[in-house]
Amino acid sequence: MNSTPTLTLSAPEANLPPALSPLAELAYNLYWSWRPAVRDLFARIDPDEWEAGGHNPVRVLAHASPQRLAALAGDPEFVAEAARAAEDLRRELAGPCWFDNARKDIGNPGTPLLAAYFCAEFGLTECFQIYSGGLGLLAGDHLKSASQLGLPLIGVGLLYRNGYFHQHLDADGMQQENFPPLGAPRQPVRRVLDASTREQITVGVHLPGRELRCAVWRCDVGRVRLYLLDTNIEANSPEDREITANLYLGDQNRRILQELVLGIGGMRALAACREHATVFHMNEGHAAFLALERIRAVRQHHAHLNITFDQAREAAAAGHVFTTHTPVPAGIDRFPPGLVSHYFEHYVSSLGLDMEGLMALGREDVANRNEAFSMAVLALRCSRWANGVSRLHGQVSRRMWREIWPETPEGDVPIGHVTNGIHTDSWVSPHNVPLFDRAMGPAWREAAGEPASWNGAGSIADADLWAARNAARRDLLTFVNQRAAAGRTGGIAPALDPEALTIGFARRFAGYKRATLLFRDETRLKKLLDGAGGRPVQFVFSGKAHPGDTWGKHLIRDIVHFARSLDGKARGRIVFLEDYAIDVARQLVQGCDVWLNNPIRGLEASGTSGMKAALNGVLNCSILDGWWDEGFDGSLGFRIPERGTYPSDAPDEEREAFEAEALYRTIESEVVPAFYQRDSARLPRKWLAMMKACIARLGPEFSTHRMVAEYARKYYFPAHDAAARLAGDEPTSDIRPARDLADHIDRYRKLWPQVRVRGIDCAPTPAGDALQVGAVVRLGQLRPDEVRIEVYHGPVERATGRIEHGHAAPMVCKHPVGDGTYQFAVSVPAPEGLAAAHHGLLVRILPGDPLLVTPFVPGLICNSPIVAAEPGPGGHL
Repeated sequence: MNSTPTLTLSAPEANLPPALSPLAELAYNLYWSWRPAVRDLFARIDPDEWEAGGHNPVRVLAHASPQRLAALAGDPEFVAEAARAAEDLRRELAGPCWFDNARKDIGNPGTPLLAAYFCAEFGLTECFQIYSGGLGLLAGDHLKSASQLGLPLIGVGLLYRNGYFHQHLDADGMQQENFPPLGAPRQPVRRVLDASTREQITVGVHLPGRELRCAVWRCDVGRVRLYLLDTNIEANSPEDREITANLYLGDQNRRILQELVLGIGGMRALAACREHATVFHMNEGHAAFLALERIRAVRQHHAHLNITFDQAREAAAAGHVFTTHTPVPAGIDRFPPGLVSHYFEHYVSSLGLDMEGLMALGREDVANRNEAFSMAVLALRCSRWANGVSRLHGQVSRRMWREIWPETPEGDVPIGHVTNGIHTDSWVSPHNVPLFDRAMGPAWREAAGEPASWNGAGSIADADLWAARNAARRDLLTFVNQRAAAGRTGGIAPALDPEALTIGFARRFAGYKRATLLFRDETRLKKLLDGAGGRPVQFVFSGKAHPGDTWGKHLIRDIVHFARSLDGKARGRIVFLEDYAIDVARQLVQGCDVWLNNPIRGLEASGTSGMKAALNGVLNCSILDGWWDEGFDGSLGFRIPERGTYPSDAPDEEREAFEAEALYRTIESEVVPAFYQRDSARLPRKWLAMMKACIARLGPEFSTHRMVAEYARKYYFPAHDAAARLAGDEPTSDIRPARDLADHIDRYRKLWPQVRVRGIDCAPTPAGDALQVGAVVRLGQLRPDEVRIEVYHGPVERATGRIEHGHAAPMVCKHPVGDGTYQFAVSVPAPEGLAAAHHGLLVRILPGDPLLVTPFVPGLICNSPIVAAEPGPGGHL
């Protein structure tokens, strides 16, 4: 293969008449997944095939008979609609966008920004099942909003031969799995070809004793190019062809191989496709090996300079963004040291490391040789930008990973947050679209992340909004009945009332999500179902358990058994929908009245299904966890009071009893009365007011348009600029700044044992509203301009004896004392009243190199003891 081939894409499989050629253009761009008019166009070709294939335009075209295509080519109206749709697509791809104005915020005028977004799964549309759940759906929505915003972004993932499993329940209600092949040639994805040979582009990943070849495919998502790697090619052994067979299945050996393909193979695929990314976003730790490949590539490009690992890491890491989605360490991929050593034996030397140096990158405790290799720790140690996926999850993540930055206060651990969102066009109910268009114009689509775009939601007529709500509920019930007729409701015969309060619970069946909390008091639940006073409540459940999660499977079975046992009025008012996927989710988040979520607080990193519901005016009833911790307001939804945050001192049984009681009480005393309280026009005015508030506030706040724009401003733009400062126009530059920074950090480490705070004193200012803090600091061979000296002050937490969430004030060097010692000073606000008794301060020393993205470098922080924030010589608290 030519080392720099001209690239092209494989031709569409269908042989279309010239008049229908726009259909191929439309079918191979997932723009259609968020444009109902385009979806309807393909559905009209063959409605039965459209449904049978999971709404797949490529399959519809491939299966259409020549006679049917000829008839459509002779239909002037259809031909005109197809041409208009293709023109609309071209207009969206080339038209003005958010990034046209936002690009001015990028400081580096050189190499254009291009963010590469790596993820193990992408949930883009129901027919293309290379996703398992929330992580994939978020990734898919990220690409869609990036396209509509015009943000220069490409995606990298894996093309799974079988995708994720399809679920069915056996006679006992236990989950069973089957894995029908995805059939890539009949999916909206095309081979990337060498234009001269017409051969598919492949890239190699060295494995012990062999080279694994990975074929490169491309899926277009509006403006965004998504590259997918596939090992199921003849060049590989039968065993290696299975690496990308299934998502999230297999042993640790299969998982590490998939992650090698994603990270190392993904980087090589971008090089082969001549994609010159400047920012690399690891969406979860699965992709963390890309950091090693980038470091290796930097060293290779500058081999004549004998670049060290640390120098190459500084050049690469400035452009790395890591997003963690996991609130507990056990949820992170961790590999045995021997397994990592096996696969990196021939790779590690190219990094400029020995095997122990590589292993240390994946350990929280670098000295513990028995510690498993954590992909999240690797990502954190090789990225200068990191975030959680909600405000609360950011706090949880800083607490969880603080030991990587010893002595750093929890609030200063360099992990931020960007709260997740959802792609508005993909999840909005068709019944709401005309109401939104009339009330808000095109802004709610075109600028979905801007609060002002949604101000008109309050003007929607109550009667119209209620009619749309009733229509969406009826659609859901029709869908449920169709599923029941097909034997896909776990043996439950639904008897749902189209006028009754309908509560949905749909998500992965993991223990902490507590799908069966509602069933703790069966008598009380049955009363809700019976509907005393003509106010019945009905529930629709859906979700999959991981194939290896026996507990999760038993939770599903327990719900099904209870639903089957109901009699009288309650019979058929709890339903379980099998095979939860995008199409099922869409029906539920549009058709339910209330979205129920009751995880153990602190264990739901974000959650996005409730955001999809909120977009449609479906009111959330949830524990304050994940996104709802910042989204909740009593005017737009319901809170289930919780008994502590994980990890909590409250015993599990006490917490479960308290929160189950709180759940029943919330539904009985708040949800049911608000829904069934009607006026003379039979309209629930309070409920409708909450729906409008929900749409107006949560629609923009939890849109992926807002989320992607926030990633751009908070991480992509500054990461692009930082990488440019450190590496220049790499690989043509000599990356001198990155080399200097690494050398400076090495110097800090050698001289840091000389650094310490020798004394602190406090004195009130004449006005009495501030404290003048002085410190005598020994820097040894370091100069004052090489460090940051700060007073860190705030409340001292009784449980830890630490200041975890304080304020930093930079100190000024007043004069040298001699022998590498200096006097520093600053004024800080004096604590008042009762707060003063628990207020403390310390003086800390940090590296001060201006090239550092963050001054918090693992192992380079020197804190004085905490002293009381009161006048006089510093006394220890």
